[in-house]
Amino acid sequence: MVLFRRAEELSLAHAQIEGCAEGNAGLLLIEAAVGCGKSEFLETVAGHARSRGCVVLRGMGTAAEKGDPLGVLRQLTADAPAGALAHPPQAPEAGRVEAMQAFALSVRELSAAAPVVICVDDLHHADELSTRHLLHLARGSRQARILLVFTESLHERGADPLLRTELLRLPHFLRLRLERLRPEAVRAMLPDRAETETDRLYQASGGNPLLLRALLQDPSARPGDAYTQAVLTCLHRCGAVTPELAEAIAALGALASPAHIARLSGTTETAAARAAAALDAAGLLDGPGLRHPAARAAVLDRMDPAARSELHRRCALLARACGAPDTEVARQLLAARHTAEDWALPVLRSAADQYLADGAPDRAAALLRLAHEACPDDARRADIGIRLAAVAARTDPAAAERHLLEPLAALAEGRLEPRAFGPLARVLAAQGRIDESAAVLERMAGPDGRRPAAPLRPGEVPGDDPLDGLSAFPQWAAPDRTALPGRGAPLPGRPARTVTHPAALWTLPAEPQEASAAHAAELFLRGATLAEGTVEPVVQALRTLLHLHGAARALPWCEGFVRQARQRGATGWQAEFAGLLAEARLRLGDLTGAAETAEGALRAVPERGGSALLSGVAGTLVRAYTAMGRPEAAAAVLSRPVPDRPGGSVHGLNYLRARGQHALATSRFHAALGDFLDIGRHMKRWGLDRPRVLPWRADAAEALIRLGETHQAERFLADQLTTRDADDPWVRGISLRLRASLREPKERQAMLAKAVDELHRSGDQYELARAMTDFGQVLRELGEPARAAMVNRRAWHVAKECGAEALCVKILPGHTGDSPGPGEGADGPDADLVASLSDSEKRVALLAVHGHTNREIAQKLYITVSTVEQHLTRVYRKLDIPGRQSLPVDFHLGVAELV
Repeated sequence: MVLFRRAEELSLAHAQIEGCAEGNAGLLLIEAAVGCGKSEFLETVAGHARSRGCVVLRGMGTAAEKGDPLGVLRQLTADAPAGALAHPPQAPEAGRVEAMQAFALSVRELSAAAPVVICVDDLHHADELSTRHLLHLARGSRQARILLVFTESLHERGADPLLRTELLRLPHFLRLRLERLRPEAVRAMLPDRAETETDRLYQASGGNPLLLRALLQDPSARPGDAYTQAVLTCLHRCGAVTPELAEAIAALGALASPAHIARLSGTTETAAARAAAALDAAGLLDGPGLRHPAARAAVLDRMDPAARSELHRRCALLARACGAPDTEVARQLLAARHTAEDWALPVLRSAADQYLADGAPDRAAALLRLAHEACPDDARRADIGIRLAAVAARTDPAAAERHLLEPLAALAEGRLEPRAFGPLARVLAAQGRIDESAAVLERMAGPDGRRPAAPLRPGEVPGDDPLDGLSAFPQWAAPDRTALPGRGAPLPGRPARTVTHPAALWTLPAEPQEASAAHAAELFLRGATLAEGTVEPVVQALRTLLHLHGAARALPWCEGFVRQARQRGATGWQAEFAGLLAEARLRLGDLTGAAETAEGALRAVPERGGSALLSGVAGTLVRAYTAMGRPEAAAAVLSRPVPDRPGGSVHGLNYLRARGQHALATSRFHAALGDFLDIGRHMKRWGLDRPRVLPWRADAAEALIRLGETHQAERFLADQLTTRDADDPWVRGISLRLRASLREPKERQAMLAKAVDELHRSGDQYELARAMTDFGQVLRELGEPARAAMVNRRAWHVAKECGAEALCVKILPGHTGDSPGPGEGADGPDADLVASLSDSEKRVALLAVHGHTNREIAQKLYITVSTVEQHLTRVYRKLDIPGRQSLPVDFHLGVAELV
């Protein structure tokens, strides 16, 4: 590696050896930056000289032995054949001209028998007397078969200027410089690696062969221990003062000019410039700072912690004094953990805002945490905590909610400044904590900022609007306006200013706007990008699509925003969007997909305990597990910590529903009923009572049916069927399924048939399977076992596709689906055969698969029974089956819009 692309230099060195063998003396100086291979190049030259029959004498200068007179000369003497060179005299005679002449004479006599090549590595570290002897030899041996080969590091010259001056004057002097490898050389050296990887290797090494070799020693070819040691080796070999100056360079980063390095380290600007030049020549620098973060860490990590903190403190003062950006000053303050300066806290806040604007929330959060820890003023610390909560929501929802504990405690104790009320209410509303946000807004509404002037009305609170911008559709949330209290009447021609109630951020549009809601939501989402301040409106638009226009329509949008959040490293946003995606999949009956998505959302965040947002995601996971027949797994999720009052947030309502459904599945009916009724109280109080979002009445009715309270259950179901969402097929389907259980078999059959149709239209395969299960059971009770068997087979397959194993066992105990039953094909219908059916035949066939009689099909489609029979006859013939019992149970014809 060191000799790669060194052919020209080696050729010149070999020519010097050949000239030496022919009687022409030579003097070769090899220069290179640290780590660029001058020692290995010298070793190659010495090896070639030996192969040509030369006598090679080796010596090496070291910083530790630089004070040892004639130390290098003794190495050369010891390397010569026995008795060939006289031992050098000891001081004080060592520096006499007679001693230097004797050494030169003995070398010339040795060269008479064979060419002599003297190799001295690191000449700049050789002792002064040895260099004088070598210089005397070079001057007086121009016609002898003697070649002197020296190596020297760039930017680190010997203490004796006479040596270099005299060497340059000699006519047979030749200097070679070994440069760092260029990018194309690194690519040519590693032909099996991708160009992107070789470019990365070059960027990390700067073309320095030593650093490059260290990188390649790691299996991942990334900076590791070998790279760290190589960096420290380069620093050590760049000179005695370079490691200390490198500490200043590493700490200063982009501010590492020679003047700043000198000021920080207490040296001269010339010495600082020389050290920077040496590091740059070695490829350790990229601009003013160290090339790679691992190199910077290698330098700083070896420092004493107290010394390192002091260094960063001085860097902060220097950065502030020279007018550096707040982000640079704050970086130094954070590294030093220093906030004693009067200007420190404002700089940290300003830099945090800049990092947020640049898309670096982790850095912003780190600065705010330091400011929060150091702030001596309770009011200012609470203000910083609110800002920190807003920032932390991007990556850690639990931490974001935890950061609000101190501001909320200050509010309760009357220590929170009124100017912090609005930001606190905004963050609470964004977290879905409606009760707490509304309580803060009530305090803000009072004339003195501490007492409520009037109770809140669902819809709005008078005052300045701290929730402005959180809603994608503010026109849906605030239909009327109220004047600000204590501010007098609004000016003529100017509307009164109001504050939106936090529940309005989670509402769905009323009936007049529902028709255009999906279009408006999709237009908004099409132009939305994820950033601080846009997440909440995006969530509202997604919820609008999900609850008003079906999960299938919202699902691809949810998937897209999950990807965006993941690409930005925003794990908190990712968890929120993944929670909506899991809800959409659960609403479609994809229990397995919903569970996997919710599990992934919870794994994405660093901490799960006590978060309102994550309790909602956990609720979706519990509901999926419960429907899948995994009560133990659901119980394990429910055992995790949750907020003390889960019903105080919209996310907590999903958790209460999940807990209630698990209680139903484990025969704890009173506990389930309590959770469902609690949901209803909160939804009514907040003005969010929409069965499309949470059909708590249906859940409560199911608990009441299990408790034998049928009259009360009927009342809840009848009430749900009179709400504004009664026409929604999902709401109507689940309501009819439960209401049918309160009817006699004949009426139950008709009601369940309608439930099956409605749930088929809704797209919820799990609820469809439940309705079909009940339908099959009532058909059996009415003495129609054949129809019941067909419906049960269909229900079993739908439940199987959902992942509802417990429901499969209930429908057909012991059935595995491995062996097809009578009339049940192992595969779906042939696509070509299905395509041959007309739309009318598809409608009739699908209703027959769902278990409807010919008369019922005729009534639904407004055709005669004879026409139904004719259609079925043609279907049997085209599909090549004997009759109704052989209609495939997985007859997916895509006819949801046909029926």
